[in-house]
Amino acid sequence: MRSLGRPDSPLYLRPLPDPAFVRWLWRFWRSSTPAAFRRGYTAVAELNRTTFDLFDGLREAGVDTTLTRPGMVHAFLSPTEARHHLALQQEMADGRYPIPDDVVTGDEARLLDDALSSKVRAAYLVEGEGVVDPEAFAHGLGQALVASGVKVHENVEAVGFRTSGDRVTALRTAQGEIPCAAVVIAAGMRSSRLLTSLGHPLPLQAGKGYSFSVDLDPAPRHTLYFGERRAVASPIGTTTRIGGTMELSGNNNRLDWRRVVAVALASRHYLGRWFEDPDDLVGLIRDPWVGGRPFLPDGLPVIDRVPDHANAYAATGHGMLGVTLGPVTGHRLTEYILTGRRPEALTPFRFDRLR
Repeated sequence: MRSLGRPDSPLYLRPLPDPAFVRWLWRFWRSSTPAAFRRGYTAVAELNRTTFDLFDGLREAGVDTTLTRPGMVHAFLSPTEARHHLALQQEMADGRYPIPDDVVTGDEARLLDDALSSKVRAAYLVEGEGVVDPEAFAHGLGQALVASGVKVHENVEAVGFRTSGDRVTALRTAQGEIPCAAVVIAAGMRSSRLLTSLGHPLPLQAGKGYSFSVDLDPAPRHTLYFGERRAVASPIGTTTRIGGTMELSGNNNRLDWRRVVAVALASRHYLGRWFEDPDDLVGLIRDPWVGGRPFLPDGLPVIDRVPDHANAYAATGHGMLGVTLGPVTGHRLTEYILTGRRPEALTPFRFDRLR
């Protein structure tokens, strides 16, 4: 618990004098039980079953998804920790995707990926795990939409809605109104403000994550998960993107350089001394990023119709799985909007569970 207040901790909590933040923490703590974790994991895994098929469909439709499937090596400094993590993942996978029977230990663990350091004493490979470049994927999706005739309004701030009875008839923006037959609120951390204007706010808090790009030699061939430090290195294009940490410090995008240094220092246990002094990082890394990933207290998204509104829907609170679950969220919501019937896969993500 003491480590929660340290800026170099994988989970960093900065207390705020904000009643909403305190209430969120209380509800988060009450949801942090083994039973709740298993229910949530199962719900997300079931929703996620068709994700790769949907990415394939997007690619066939002309979207540059940037998806590659190098697999993920789970690397650990301790064989005991590795086996504990593998056993948990085997239980949670429950046959939905292939998991190895045991870990590789000792010097053989490093053979799974040339980028791993001699400190790694146990590892296992989950084949087929995918990685995308989120920014390039979003750009490619936007280009494909425009090419198919969709009008995309860029640099336009959504400020609310015009309603008539139980229907939303237009989106109000800073530049005027946009008439609509239906609306999906999928605005990340800004979703709560828009939902508040419809009378149904959501208790979203930003779980801030940090990442940066760096050129490594040798570069990882797989996505690498650094088990004890809860960080990841992903091969994206010709570079490596290293990211991690969870920071609960309010709904803001302030970049704390100490957190960037903490992620880099954590990676050295698994990648070797790719830098000697934290001061060297300024010249070594590129594109440092911080983002407020939207989290609800139980860790699950809301993917549902907004109560009391016939044609307004919410898709938010995906946390660290926004890109992963984006295609299937859109697919299932489209089914819901067109048929008027909630797909069974969306039942765990109802709006009213948070009442």
